[in-house]
Amino acid sequence: MQHFGIIGGGFSGIVLAIQLIEQSQQSIEISIFEEKALFCKGIAYTPYSKKHILNVPAAKMSAFPDRPNHYLDWLMEDPEYKTLPKDWVGASFTPRYLYGAYLEHLWESYNVLAETKNIKINTYFELVSKIDYKNNVATIQTEKRNEIKVDQCIIATGNMLPSNPNVADSNILKSPLYFQNPWQENSVKNINQDLPILIIGNGLTMVDTVIGLLENQFENKIYTISPNGFNILPHRHNGMQYTQFIEEYREDMNLKDLVHLFRKHIKQVRSLGVSAEPIIDSFRPHTQKVWQRFSDSEKSFFMRKLRHAWGVARHRIPLHIHDKLQKLQIDLKLKMFSGRISGLSLTHTENAFDVKFYNKKTKKEEQITVGRIINCTGPDSNLDYAAPHFLYDLKTQGVITQDFLKLGIEASPISFETINQTGEMNTNLYVIGSHLKGKLWESTAVNELRTQAKLLAEKLLKN
Repeated sequence: MQHFGIIGGGFSGIVLAIQLIEQSQQSIEISIFEEKALFCKGIAYTPYSKKHILNVPAAKMSAFPDRPNHYLDWLMEDPEYKTLPKDWVGASFTPRYLYGAYLEHLWESYNVLAETKNIKINTYFELVSKIDYKNNVATIQTEKRNEIKVDQCIIATGNMLPSNPNVADSNILKSPLYFQNPWQENSVKNINQDLPILIIGNGLTMVDTVIGLLENQFENKIYTISPNGFNILPHRHNGMQYTQFIEEYREDMNLKDLVHLFRKHIKQVRSLGVSAEPIIDSFRPHTQKVWQRFSDSEKSFFMRKLRHAWGVARHRIPLHIHDKLQKLQIDLKLKMFSGRISGLSLTHTENAFDVKFYNKKTKKEEQITVGRIINCTGPDSNLDYAAPHFLYDLKTQGVITQDFLKLGIEASPISFETINQTGEMNTNLYVIGSHLKGKLWESTAVNELRTQAKLLAEKLLKN
């Protein structure tokens, strides 16, 4: 009986297990490793607030690439949605906790299917401390000293924590007033109302954090700071199709040619009073192949000069959430800075931070005093600072390597096999999800993850 070990019980790991159960024609064994709090849903769909909303319309959130309406059909069985027009529900942005409930429902139903197919499911609600990989055999060791030998081992651990700000005295970051993990509920609870709060980062996680702070009745000012300020766009053209860009796109285009083509079509749609999002959406199905064709110098240039602009166009939020942020700024409850932190220290009473930063707008060094700092700079993909620690160990041993930009783990984009320091494929050691960002660039959204899970399950079951 083949034994599959899946490290990570969030979206990628669970959907992979579901695909294995569905596709298997014989008895197999699946062991899944994840801390219990995040099992089945991961960070993204285990929100601490019911007001955290998906950034993608419901019609695009099926867990199955070949059943695009699966989530929408499930939604339409819910009393809250069943009386509404299906196309309207499909175009809406539903709560993340509800999507988490969908994944739980899926997992429960596929556990029943697994029993009928004589498939054994083991769940280890503990973290993996080490993977011993020798002679193409992986033995998974857990923090509770369990040792499980598997035939195929899949790393599906998802996003890592944000990197800490670079400060002269790193001990400052041990203060209970600093929160490296913005996805934990305690980051927005038990707050000193007498002082403002600083959020480092102006991306999607910042938006959720602001919502969480307001839900916990925080009434003082919220500051945010990032190198590029606040540039998140709302979904303004949901469902609008734009085909002209792809009609002109050629597979042999280099980065310079693509940028020129983008600028041409952005100018064209703006002349009609439309912003560029539909152009970006039309290009999404091609991004992984284009990224793989880029040279190292093109990838480096993209990361230095174009990454932010791409992120702004790609990662949008529901219009009503965008309006809420705008109102908070108008009411002077939310102040967003473009700049960089240059100094960080605790006040003499140690109940607040003095934060010095360079303000790009005023071109001056400024200072604010805040009662809490929440790090929303986004996941750090550099395995030199990896948590879980077993990834760092595998890298140190040369079992796995990173791309030169340290965006993810080197692996085959076709077979998902990891690559060791000598450039050889690690038979029976695979990776999916956000760790493939260096190889595929787009590897974090449901659309990419569900496809990876289906393809990898097909490969694993053929071995």
